[in-house]
Amino acid sequence: MRVGLLGLGRIGAFHAATLAAHPLVDELVVADPVRSTPYGEPGDPFDVDAVVIATPTSTHADLILKACARGIPVFCEKPAAGTVAETLKVLEATEGHRVQIGFQRRFDPGYAAARAALRAGELGELHRVHLVTADPAPPPASYLPLSGGIFRDCHVHDFDALRWVTGREVVSVFARGANRGAAFFAEAGDVDTSTALLTLDDGTLATLQGSRYNGAGYDVRMELAGTRRTQAVGLGPRAPLRSVEGLPEPDEPWPDFVTRFEHAYRSEIDAFLTGAENPCTILDALSALYVAEAADLSLRENRPVELAEVVRPGR
Repeated sequence: MRVGLLGLGRIGAFHAATLAAHPLVDELVVADPVRSTPYGEPGDPFDVDAVVIATPTSTHADLILKACARGIPVFCEKPAAGTVAETLKVLEATEGHRVQIGFQRRFDPGYAAARAALRAGELGELHRVHLVTADPAPPPASYLPLSGGIFRDCHVHDFDALRWVTGREVVSVFARGANRGAAFFAEAGDVDTSTALLTLDDGTLATLQGSRYNGAGYDVRMELAGTRRTQAVGLGPRAPLRSVEGLPEPDEPWPDFVTRFEHAYRSEIDAFLTGAENPCTILDALSALYVAEAADLSLRENRPVELAEVVRPGR
């Protein structure tokens, strides 16, 4: 097939290599205002059989709608749109169209195994979940005002993974944050250190920790504690954790999210190209965004926030 790719930043360039090597892709058409790639030729990215969107968040909604107006299946990196209101408009306008949103942790073998074990009853009754996402270094200062904040930009992946692995919905959030590093976080109205307590609809408690200054390396983990077993995702030899109790030294830690989730990124593109049942819809993206909205409101107002406060009627 002929595939269009919009956006050639870090993740866009990775997708370009994946698409160019895929056996179902005969031709790759690329579009980016300032970058190029050896994997495809410039051209009209909508004169294609399918399109992959890896552009800045602010452009996602318009590009999704443009592709769907031409009847083209769409894969779009998260989020579907920058705000809840925009996401709802895209959701309504694209009904009946295939739009897959890129939450790659759904394709990571560890998260998938944890989901399967929980559903098989191997953990017993789930009581606690702990989530960690910590970047080794902060993003550029220019990125922060456009990011939507740490809960929408970074922890929305944790919120989607929490929903997907447990099969439950978040009903309340109490979030806190701190600025321990560069001043540009506070200047952008953001934080560089985050934590939250989330309550699921069955009473399960989930805790969340995040950082933009995890100098040991890229750290992404999920722990699920049940009445029979506790299971961890991401606690492999490259997890940037060092034991003080004589355990073997860790291997070279993960340097970034692309390296850590390389397999997952390739797998989600494969699912899109092969026409598998849509593994992550705009409605899924909206549900994770609602949790991020609640967390951001909780952070700003220093109080617990019920999801009902931010969820729009009917969705």
